[in-house]
Amino acid sequence: MTGAVAARLSDGRLHLQHGPIDLLIEAFGATGEVEVAYRQAIDRFGDVLPTLAGELSYLRRPVGDAYPLLRGPVARRMAEAVWPYRDVFITPMAAVAGAVADEVLQAMRAGRVLDKAYVNNGGDIAIHLDPGHSLRAGIFAQALDGAVELTHDRPVRGIATSGWRGRSFSFGIADSATVLATTAAAADAAATVIANAVNIDHPAVERRPACELDPDSDLVDRLVTIDVGALPRTQINKALADGAAEARRLRLCGLIDSAALSVQGQWWVETSLQDDRRAVR
Repeated sequence: MTGAVAARLSDGRLHLQHGPIDLLIEAFGATGEVEVAYRQAIDRFGDVLPTLAGELSYLRRPVGDAYPLLRGPVARRMAEAVWPYRDVFITPMAAVAGAVADEVLQAMRAGRVLDKAYVNNGGDIAIHLDPGHSLRAGIFAQALDGAVELTHDRPVRGIATSGWRGRSFSFGIADSATVLATTAAAADAAATVIANAVNIDHPAVERRPACELDPDSDLVDRLVTIDVGALPRTQINKALADGAAEARRLRLCGLIDSAALSVQGQWWVETSLQDDRRAVR
């Protein structure tokens, strides 16, 4: 694990860090199985960043150009997750955090019997649940503080959040767009797309070319949001409605399970449980 750091926290969780990748991991089950699962995660983690770095020039290309050139397992996960959105500009980097979480979780589970487990990569979370077990995940955003109960029977194994306030650049004005999907990589890609759709043109929205903020950005000279001032309620509702329409389209296409969108204290939940779908005004 050259350059990578592994540590056990006081509460028993495993912390793995290498460059920009920072994972919190927890597994539940027989002690022996959990300990071996953690060793497997450590063993797999050491190679993740170097392999991604070797393919970075391809990963920053639009997915239609990059996919045939990618070889590493994490890179392939990234490309597969963004492939459904290839008709718009998107690169595999839109799914990097979720794909890393999925890969490490898979390594943990190989040959192991675990009740449940999760790998949290800065808020993008890969999840394992055995039959009869559940996991409660918190969703936190401005004016939105809640949780979702995930069970084995519900086909959700990934959670991710995107938005202009997050770690990555966004074209939109969502404070957050949290998505539940079948994998963390799929949730990561969809959260990016939905957050971009929560958008308006307004003098209070400030944007700059991504390359001015990060010369290595995969978004190159495309305008990304750097600040959102106070907006009229009508403009907030319009942006949320556009994002909700995209979330609904992705849900009906089977790409996501549900999403929660937040803009300046207003939010919208789009879920497969139709009677739960609502906008909060």
